[in-house]
Amino acid sequence: MSHEIARLMAERLGGIRRGEMPDMQVMLRRRGGSLPRKQRRAARVLAEAELHSAQPKIARQMDLNAISRAYNSLTDYLLPLGGMSRWRNRILNFAASVTLGLIVVTAVVIWLLVERGYL
Repeated sequence: MSHEIARLMAERLGGIRRGEMPDMQVMLRRRGGSLPRKQRRAARVLAEAELHSAQPKIARQMDLNAISRAYNSLTDYLLPLGGMSRWRNRILNFAASVTLGLIVVTAVVIWLLVERGYL
């Protein structure tokens, strides 16, 4: 859960370098201030759970309901972020593809006209 939240934080809030995938502790330290107080508390719960999950005796003692509530709260907050920019990027990518196609078709038509002697 914490890896998915760290990935969402990296996508939506930034704070990572190319090719890097930091854990929840690092993302909380880098971009935790960008989260509202309630989500920051939930992120701390997930980061602590990630830290303790490597130790089996402590992992069995963790409150799984609190962890799942924290996970749900963070995913509900992070998923809609940047929705408009994602739509804008999709539209721009589509427009760029259409423009490139039109340029290529125009170049081929001009080349054919020159080749046949019409221009």
